[in-house]
Amino acid sequence: MHEREAEIRSAGRAVEALTRPAGAGTGELLLYTGAAGLGKTAVLAEVRREAKRAGCTVLFARGGERQRHEPFRVVRQLVQPVLAALSPEERVQAFGPWEDIVGPAVGLLPPGGQLDPQGVRDGLDFVLTHLVRRHSPVAVIVDDLHWADPESLGWLAGFAVRARELPVLLVLACRDEFPDDALALQHGLVGRADRRHDLRPLQPASVAHLVRAALGTRAEDAFCRHVWAVTGGNPYETTALLREVLDQRLDPVEENAGQLRELATDARGMTLRHWLGKLGPTTLRFAWSASMLGTDIRPDLAAVICAQGPEAAAQSIRELRRHGVLTRTSGGRLEFVHPLIATSVYQSMPPGIRTGMHGVAAVETENAGLGLLTASRHLLETLPEGSGETVGKLRRAAREHLAIGAPEAAQRCLRRAISEPPADEDRAAVLYELGCSALLTDPATTVNQLRLALADPYGPGPELRVDATFRLAQALAHSNRVGEAAAVCAEEAARTERGPGRLRLEVAHFMFAAFQSEDADGPGRSRRLAEFARMLDMIGLAFTDADAGVAAGRGTGGGPTPDEVLFERDGLAHAVAVLRCWDLTLRGADRAEAIALAESALPGGRLPRGLGWTNTTWGFELPGILGISYLYADRVDRAEELFTEAVRAYEVAGWSGGHLGFAHLLTGMLRFRCGALAEAEDHLRRALRIAERIGPDVPLHWDAVGALAETLAARGQLAEALELTRTHTFGPPYPTVMVLPDAPTLYGRLLLARGDAPGAAETLTAAGAALDARGWRNTVWAPWLGHLARAVAPDQPDRARDLAGEAVRRARESGTDSAVGSALRLCAAVHERPRAAELLTEAVQYLERSPARYEHALALVDLGTVLGTAPTARATLTRGLELATHCGAEALATRAGELLRTGAAG
Repeated sequence: MHEREAEIRSAGRAVEALTRPAGAGTGELLLYTGAAGLGKTAVLAEVRREAKRAGCTVLFARGGERQRHEPFRVVRQLVQPVLAALSPEERVQAFGPWEDIVGPAVGLLPPGGQLDPQGVRDGLDFVLTHLVRRHSPVAVIVDDLHWADPESLGWLAGFAVRARELPVLLVLACRDEFPDDALALQHGLVGRADRRHDLRPLQPASVAHLVRAALGTRAEDAFCRHVWAVTGGNPYETTALLREVLDQRLDPVEENAGQLRELATDARGMTLRHWLGKLGPTTLRFAWSASMLGTDIRPDLAAVICAQGPEAAAQSIRELRRHGVLTRTSGGRLEFVHPLIATSVYQSMPPGIRTGMHGVAAVETENAGLGLLTASRHLLETLPEGSGETVGKLRRAAREHLAIGAPEAAQRCLRRAISEPPADEDRAAVLYELGCSALLTDPATTVNQLRLALADPYGPGPELRVDATFRLAQALAHSNRVGEAAAVCAEEAARTERGPGRLRLEVAHFMFAAFQSEDADGPGRSRRLAEFARMLDMIGLAFTDADAGVAAGRGTGGGPTPDEVLFERDGLAHAVAVLRCWDLTLRGADRAEAIALAESALPGGRLPRGLGWTNTTWGFELPGILGISYLYADRVDRAEELFTEAVRAYEVAGWSGGHLGFAHLLTGMLRFRCGALAEAEDHLRRALRIAERIGPDVPLHWDAVGALAETLAARGQLAEALELTRTHTFGPPYPTVMVLPDAPTLYGRLLLARGDAPGAAETLTAAGAALDARGWRNTVWAPWLGHLARAVAPDQPDRARDLAGEAVRRARESGTDSAVGSALRLCAAVHERPRAAELLTEAVQYLERSPARYEHALALVDLGTVLGTAPTARATLTRGLELATHCGAEALATRAGELLRTGAAG
């Protein structure tokens, strides 16, 4: 602890601030950095003692060089002791709704199904927040952070932001030796540190003090000075050198100073020769075994790995403690005296012995009940041998990693399984599993691996091939490559034999094609979709009668049961009904026909299992467009049921990434449509935050920015809406996937709102041409005609009235009240009195029957303005003011209030 007084005082002040009543509810991040051997661990030990003396609950963990590939290992060290000490009732409170998600990650529940990594991180935030508030004040201390597993490090980087609002002190220590894939997290944590201390080497006087404490006061000044020069003032290297001096019985006098550099080289290098000479072969083998176990050294397991009996192992431990290699903690655990010693011992193993002992460790770790999650890191260090048993274990380990929300760890196992390699007939299946493991986090990896699986000479089986194609198409679509997604499904369908697999791919082709923003044959594709639906009816909606009869005869034999036949048939029928409903909705067709199709996809009024939000048969796209179809048809009751179920389903499943972001986007669109603008803004900001975590240019990012900008503009925050679109580069070139709301139309509307009528007219004209070519005439999703009319009205009033009239005609074709009312309101904007008043009066009548309260408020205020001094003007404006206020449309409410105050109406 020499020359570490400032660092200790800083920690003392942080602990004091944490424990003061006035400091409750505030957090701080204290960071200690420095090269190996400068005393970070010693400083943290003192911080732990100080925090305990002050009455803090201390959660402690240490990263391990050999254990970086054990997911959530640091998290488990932090929370397992306190969670295990809770009563069942207290544990239920601590986990809240997150037990099934966080429990497997922290090792208190067995792994279940695949989890979203972001959901696990969100659940950990909940649990830690509960523990902090229940056991405050809390000090969270992590040593050797540079060796923390990526999953724990990712969570900790996010929690560090939240911790500022809690009575928790974060104390971290690390070297500047983070792996490349963790550099961004390192920089984020370092940048958030409230107090950062870079530990420096000791000055000569402190080294002299250490020398005389170890060798006696007779140590000469020149000898002490040489020790400082040789070690550079590094406390660990100084101590190691002094141990060598003692072993060699070297007198600490100036004439022996020349031998120090050679001794320091031996102490620092610690080669195989050094350790053999120091420990002997038997003790060294136990040390090797212990070094492979990392910071969690179980003597019995180490003994089995190095093939030592209890007595021999006990003797090895005594020798290792005597030589300052191992020590026992106050809790009785066995650990290396310093991480540098563990590294030196491990690196002294000859490569062949190292890989062999890792192989033994993999088997014995699993035999000891520690499971594949722990054993798999040893399997990763073994040499490929073409072992089917090893491949099987790695695949099972990958499934367990996915079940605790650690897809990167799963991918390491599966890549190692491929290099084993697997049997020819299994290779495609392993590639498929590797591709699917990255679907939620890395679509590019998914695309590459699934293409390899499909191209494998032995190939996946028929069912797996269909599913691999669908997953590939999903990954392409989520990467803004929706045209490729549709083409992949069409090409594979053409190669697939007639049956349910081929039908699924054909339906998937229609689904992904429906999301393309441009399509040279949009109307033709709509006709082909209708023909496909009729074809399904003719062939029994997925199976011929003969197929069903054979299945009925097989019962529980080798083929599908009658129930499975019905499920497959009905699943395809429901999927096609949703796609036809969506097609009619975008075409602006009669809402009654679209709603009838939507209802046919909801037997009993609920989503069938095959269309569930978390079902992987079709993904979230089909229930999503079903809900939007209801929304655009003014059936907000149905849309709300679906979107509420989506949020709940994803929260329960722990899917806090793009799936939950999409659910918040849909809920925000619903709230906007119903005029609850503040609620809409809240949901859309959540969607945008999630989209930003995923990365730019994903479809969710475009959707969230566009919908939020539209909402902000409606609330009267036009400047913020424009800044939002500028910051997120919302504008041309647009993505290949359609955006909700239509991106070019919204961009044109924003240009018009900021006064660029010519730019708006050009943008909206191009948008309309593309939409008409696609056959999409929905005036709710893309109201380009009405806004184009407004843009050209000053210079081309006749054209403006024609455009606005066409918008009204299209809206009437759909039969949706909100669509007709909104189109009439925009049409009134390009007419003079008294025609404008007639149009607005009709618009109000339509909008009164619709759920579109914000549009209703707009129409009322416009009507009150146009009525001028008519007797009904003031009452109309008053109604508009009340409704605008209720909606949260601040600028509209201000406008109505100003008209009433100035007497411009009535």
